[in-house]
Amino acid sequence: MTRTELGLIAIVVILALSCCRPRPRDKSFTDEQQPTTEAGHRDESPHTVHFVTVDGNVKLEVLDWGGSGRALVLLAGLGDTAHVFDDFAPKLANTYHVYGITRRGFGASSVPDSGYSADRLGDDVLAVIDSLGLTRPILVGHSIAGQEMSSIASRHPEKVAGLVYLEAAYFYAYYDPSRGNLTLDALDVQRKLDQLQVGKGPADQRPLIRELLNNDLPQLEKELKETLKDLEGAPPPPPQPPPSSGFSPTQAILDGAQKYTKIPVPVLAIYAFPRRLGPEIGNDPRAARDAAQARVLALVGAQIKALQNGVPSTRVVTLPNADHFIYRSNEADVLREINLFVSTLK
Repeated sequence: MTRTELGLIAIVVILALSCCRPRPRDKSFTDEQQPTTEAGHRDESPHTVHFVTVDGNVKLEVLDWGGSGRALVLLAGLGDTAHVFDDFAPKLANTYHVYGITRRGFGASSVPDSGYSADRLGDDVLAVIDSLGLTRPILVGHSIAGQEMSSIASRHPEKVAGLVYLEAAYFYAYYDPSRGNLTLDALDVQRKLDQLQVGKGPADQRPLIRELLNNDLPQLEKELKETLKDLEGAPPPPPQPPPSSGFSPTQAILDGAQKYTKIPVPVLAIYAFPRRLGPEIGNDPRAARDAAQARVLALVGAQIKALQNGVPSTRVVTLPNADHFIYRSNEADVLREINLFVSTLK
């Protein structure tokens, strides 16, 4: 496997985890003030801003773009705030009542040192929905928001009318048991091993140990061997900076990923597929780039097929040569598909 191929595979995974770097925390502001966006420009998007308490002293920034019709709630990718939709949301507000939520840890929302598991983040969204008095809204999420949407739909399908995954229906949103996933399976094993420590798990640890020995560890061993085979012969990775010693909401969210296999609500999943390639392909020969692209297509294609088979209510839309921020690169396509999807909902 070439360096380009490995790099592109890594890019797919990173983009699936929303490769946006965390942005500086915004200052709090009132509804009357004009905040600045992440890009540093004056925020002139036609929304109001308020804060909703979701958990103890944790408050989330909630944007309201107004509009009439069905309620539509926008959820941002990792590292972004709800302001990332400042240009996109007003176009939806022509048809829907549009809201946006900035998750804990980012922007003007609270930054606690806990509460970043996928289910807890999903509970935050549910708390906002309840606070706003919304009845079965449609959730539209970008990138890592896919795991929050899957968490909500798998545990409380009665709370939402449908889900729209914008480049968000990757392994953290739907886990395919037939294929497994090294990231999720390793996290799962680590959590179960932690329960074997004295005082941290069930009094009778025999069922947990049997589950690890019979299911989890053999699956993890298989995935490790496959990964090692792919990495053998590849050049060593470049030096990495030392990990930060401070608390990172981004890392906490990645560590809090969970497995979701049942999503019993209508789903629209829009993928950038085949994805637009950028400078990450480097200077490798054309044949190496083609091989890398084929590998990436196979990985994403397998995820799409797994989602369609595992969640029959899913409508998949693929937009070739789009980029990860698909609601920007292909705005008209995304608006059209959302409108078509919503028209089919009861």
